[in-house]
Amino acid sequence: MESDLTPDEFKLVNSFQRDFPLVPRPFAKLAAEVGMDESTVIETLQRLQAAGTVGRVGAVFRPNAIGASALAALAVPADRLDEVARYVSAFAEVNHNYQREHRFNLWFVATAHSVWRLRAVMREIQEECQCGTLLVLPMLEDFHIDLGFDLTGGPGGHADRVQESARAFKQPAVALRGSEKILVSALQGGLPLVERPFACLGLPEGEAIAAISQWLEQGVIKRFGVIVRHHELGYTSNAMVVWDVPDDEVSAAGRRIAASGRVTLCYRRTRQLPDWRYNLFCMIHGKDRADVEAQVQALTAACELDAYPNSVLFSCRRFKQRGAHYAALTEVSHGRD
Repeated sequence: MESDLTPDEFKLVNSFQRDFPLVPRPFAKLAAEVGMDESTVIETLQRLQAAGTVGRVGAVFRPNAIGASALAALAVPADRLDEVARYVSAFAEVNHNYQREHRFNLWFVATAHSVWRLRAVMREIQEECQCGTLLVLPMLEDFHIDLGFDLTGGPGGHADRVQESARAFKQPAVALRGSEKILVSALQGGLPLVERPFACLGLPEGEAIAAISQWLEQGVIKRFGVIVRHHELGYTSNAMVVWDVPDDEVSAAGRRIAASGRVTLCYRRTRQLPDWRYNLFCMIHGKDRADVEAQVQALTAACELDAYPNSVLFSCRRFKQRGAHYAALTEVSHGRD
């Protein structure tokens, strides 16, 4: 939890979730800004990453900017949940996999290097798991995808990024050249925690820094910095809140939610009738269940959402959580992690 962080750890975790210095020795620059030395910054981040508080230091790519992704869900019998969750998590393309309170109780995100590979993964999961309908819910509009946690004010404390997020989503997918595929592959697991990390990404150091800077400017990368893990920081409860909003009203409702600064994620996805009626999604994190429930009520009132049918899907178990891996960007993938 954040209360367990030392003052120096707190500075690194809270202050550098974005605007990470894109210079040959970034950790030296961080050290100068927080009053530490370079080796201590590197050792601190290594320790926090080993403890799970920090997932990685690196890029959060805009969904569908360089590949294809979708949220998906299965209704798994309770006695098969662990088995099916292990099978789904084993795919390299699956980066998040959670049990949630709903008939559709296993929710996962898959990201692949191409639409056809994403479809192949979904088809294999549906055929092998034999759990009936597989919900596959691609994103249609991104109102706010931040994944940052302002530890002074809680998750969702970066409302100033909302318009920037909306502009970035309108940009088309990027076709990667060979050297850029190498860079994306190297960034998937995060920067190496060494003095000159950008020299370890398979490209000349200056070329790697320039490409990352350009992707940030274009909105291909949403943010670049310290990626924290909410549960390990004390936000032990979270819920995916979904609404059924008329199609001609959903964009306005999504913008209201995003502008509220109360959520870390807000986006529109496809419906899948008759099994799934909801088209507006957001994520709310809190210290406990009561905290999240209170936030849902406050958000509903503040954003005038009372008229729309909704459902609150609390997370029960986290089977897998990591950054997106665009498996086999440079060749066809047939394997798993």
